[in-house]
Amino acid sequence: MSTRMLIVILAVLSVTAAAVWMISARRSVAAAPQNPPVENHPVAPGQPAVAPAGTNGKIVKTDAEWLEQLGPEAFRVARQKGTERAYTGKYWDNHEEGVYTCIGCGLELFDSGTKFDSGTGWPSFYAPIRAEAVATVTDGAWGMTRVEVLCSRCDSHLGHVFDDGPKPTGQRYCMNSVSLGFEKR
Repeated sequence: MSTRMLIVILAVLSVTAAAVWMISARRSVAAAPQNPPVENHPVAPGQPAVAPAGTNGKIVKTDAEWLEQLGPEAFRVARQKGTERAYTGKYWDNHEEGVYTCIGCGLELFDSGTKFDSGTGWPSFYAPIRAEAVATVTDGAWGMTRVEVLCSRCDSHLGHVFDDGPKPTGQRYCMNSVSLGFEKR
């Protein structure tokens, strides 16, 4: 068997395995139970949230409530861990002074003073406004290991953080514009 034939066979097997994995991942997401219904506590951007008892201060809503609040695209990214296309979000090239907030609950996340042009097409920051404003978890999706960034109050998916940012932190918080709000100063 030639090397070329072996490479073709391995490529076909890899594509088939990836397709099976994607189909099974979609089925498991579709079959996953929704968040338990709780008393709805709508939160306007910039307003303090009051979380229901027993949620450890987290904002908890059903998927239907999140979809109604956010709309389809923000729901896909913020609640289903999607990604907007590069250079399409409204904040990737925003140079105004202000504070970036969570689209889900209004929590202040990033100050414009920490924003920088990463050349990626997504708004990037070298630090959150406060360490406790965001949470991070290991993300093993798509066959790679990354660090996912979530809003610490409502668990909305914001983006990922990488260790290739500028000084003083060396970090690049690469965020989805659709997961953010913005309050001008």
